[in-house]
Amino acid sequence: MLHAVHCFRVFLPALALVAVLTSAVRAHAAPPPEPAESFTLAGQTLVLNGSGTRHKAVFKVYNAHLYLPHKAQSYAQIAQMPGAKRLEIHMLRDIDANELGKLFTKGIEHNTPRQHLGQVLPSVVQMGALFAHEKRLRKGDSFALDWVPEAGLTISINGQARQPQFADPLFFNALLSIWLGEQPADSPLKQALLGLQTPPLDAN
Repeated sequence: MLHAVHCFRVFLPALALVAVLTSAVRAHAAPPPEPAESFTLAGQTLVLNGSGTRHKAVFKVYNAHLYLPHKAQSYAQIAQMPGAKRLEIHMLRDIDANELGKLFTKGIEHNTPRQHLGQVLPSVVQMGALFAHEKRLRKGDSFALDWVPEAGLTISINGQARQPQFADPLFFNALLSIWLGEQPADSPLKQALLGLQTPPLDAN
């Protein structure tokens, strides 16, 4: 009995040390990768249009990279541009995925003309359910919005495509408006994604 108690007392500090080390590893996760200058999507070569960091108050939330068939400096140009497109996000802090989905919904409402809201609403609801299912995005996680005209929009999380796909180009453009519309979530990030500014990316 005494031997068992002694072993338990030895085990507890060891367990605590493992917990501390695990937290330390998470806190010092590898920095997000530098964006590639080009990216191939569905056989089409896309170029990096711009990159930037999303800030909320004093916090760095994520890095974002926009890839297009060719460079563009306005949302209107991008919305009308044919071909594949990608918006890539790398998380710099943990965030509730359901809350992120709600913020995306709010951004769409702020930047989509009223006459189009009814058309995109079903897709907005499906997207919200997709992110709610993920529960939480952690520092080091990534997700991408990939538009391919023949296939529609695919949302991938950590490289894994999620269902459903979204066929309506209006919905993809509504999503892009969160970052590039008249009322963007982060104005400096909008300028960076449009290639109008080139601020250094935050690594942590």
